[in-house]
Amino acid sequence: MLIRWLYPGMKVKRWILLLLLGALLVCAGGVLFTGSVFSGSRILIDQLFNDAAGNYIWALGPVIMLAGLCLGGYGAFRAFRSLVGPVLPGGNSLLDIIYARRYLEKGPRIVVIGGGTGIPVLLRGLKEYTCNLTAIVTVADDGGSSGRLRGDLGILPPGDVRNCLVALAHREPLMEELLQYRFPSGELKGHNMGNLLLAALCDIAGGFDAAVRGLSRVLAIRGQVLPVTLADVRLCAELEDGTIVRGESKIPGGGGRIKRVFLEPDNCRPTGEALKAIQEADAIIMGPGSVYTSILPNLLVPGIPEAIAASRAIKIYICNVMTQPGETDGYSASRHLRALVDHAGNIVDYMIINTGVVPLRLLGRYRREGAVPVEADLQAVKEMGVIPVTGRLLQKGNVARHHPGKLARLVMRVVCEDRYPERVIPINSYLENKQIKKDSAAL
Repeated sequence: MLIRWLYPGMKVKRWILLLLLGALLVCAGGVLFTGSVFSGSRILIDQLFNDAAGNYIWALGPVIMLAGLCLGGYGAFRAFRSLVGPVLPGGNSLLDIIYARRYLEKGPRIVVIGGGTGIPVLLRGLKEYTCNLTAIVTVADDGGSSGRLRGDLGILPPGDVRNCLVALAHREPLMEELLQYRFPSGELKGHNMGNLLLAALCDIAGGFDAAVRGLSRVLAIRGQVLPVTLADVRLCAELEDGTIVRGESKIPGGGGRIKRVFLEPDNCRPTGEALKAIQEADAIIMGPGSVYTSILPNLLVPGIPEAIAASRAIKIYICNVMTQPGETDGYSASRHLRALVDHAGNIVDYMIINTGVVPLRLLGRYRREGAVPVEADLQAVKEMGVIPVTGRLLQKGNVARHHPGKLARLVMRVVCEDRYPERVIPINSYLENKQIKKDSAAL
């Protein structure tokens, strides 16, 4: 085994030899320096040098020792880089990884509940402040690639789980592109590569939860992603005219205002890991995401709202930036909150609401689709016993959505300062500057 260190191209041997040379110089310098003190060393010096030189040669000892320390230190440093460099993620230094990991491990335990494209945005921001993250994800999706796999293979829909895994992954850009790749043609048209991978792992590992754990290890995610239930459930909606719409993907096109949503069957059971994460959480965050089709499908699982209500964690609801056609037409912030409370009870302490202005270039397009910015009626929210927290949280781009960094910093302020001042975690300058650079690059 040790002989492998001598293989050509290892780029270790030269630096180990330099380290040994430095050690020899330190020993030689030590002998010269101590020659006037220890008789044995003095005899050796007298044999090597004449008496006149021997009286002064000891003074070279410190110089030789210093040279040895420099050579040995440089050799040790380069040998360490040669050993560690090949196993580091590209573009990252060991110092960055260790420094970040030590602080991330001290972060608060945060549970994020939802689905769709909303909570991955929040998770991307939060993973820069803590690695104690749990995403509890709905399994009621029945549209697109997830719906086809659900119907063909009888597995739980993988789409929302995949998005959260990618958001939490310590990944290379190519890996993210691979997992999010959607086939444009052929028999696989519309299918997502990450969904297919989860479907294959489900068969190999013997279950959907085992498949999620396996892909989590492959991606080295910061935290964990959990399905809210392992039951094959279907989301249904009762409209105000009494019509029942079955299927999450069909609800927005139901043709009427939603009165309530419910699950079939209604006796599904939550996963034990989800209940444990809620029980141990410092903060529970619901959203962002569609209140009826992303957030409430989790809260409709028996045992989940009761666990949230019993938890001592701070509870935060993040309201969407825009209304959603067919679901929340004309809803203000307080109306979103009312829909959540009516279904799951009073389980919200704080409500985060965007007050940033949506650019005019986007407003026209959204209005044509039937969506408008959510009105921030803060007084109505306060009257419901919930503390509104506002901020300009929009990300610049072609869609009106939350900025991951801005939203995460606001959440961390609420969690660490407003509710748990004795457990405030200093957001060190390294992480702060890193996030600011990311925000600037995104803009």
